[in-house]
Amino acid sequence: MKIKLQFNKQFEKDLKKLSVKQRSKMGDRLRLFEIDQYNRLLRNHALNGKYLGYRSINISGDIRILYKLIDEDTALFVQIGTHSELYG
Repeated sequence: MKIKLQFNKQFEKDLKKLSVKQRSKMGDRLRLFEIDQYNRLLRNHALNGKYLGYRSINISGDIRILYKLIDEDTALFVQIGTHSELYG
C-alpha cells in the first residue's frame, strides 16, 4: 500500500529554492518513498535532539527532506534543504 504524502507551507516554500534538476530528483525519490519508505537509496533515518520524532531522507548529494509520520499511512514533509541549512 502506498503511503500518503502531505506537505506543509515551509516545505512548499523551500521547494521553490531548488533547481529544476533537484526538483526532478526529489520527485523520483518521493515516488520511491511512496512505494518503499525504507529503500536503501533514501537512507531513511530517525533524528534526535531538536528534531526528535522526525526522520530524514536523502534526495541527492547534500539535499535532505525532513518528515514526520502522522500515522502508519501518512507522512508530513516539513522541510527540504542542504544538510547545513537544516541542521546548521
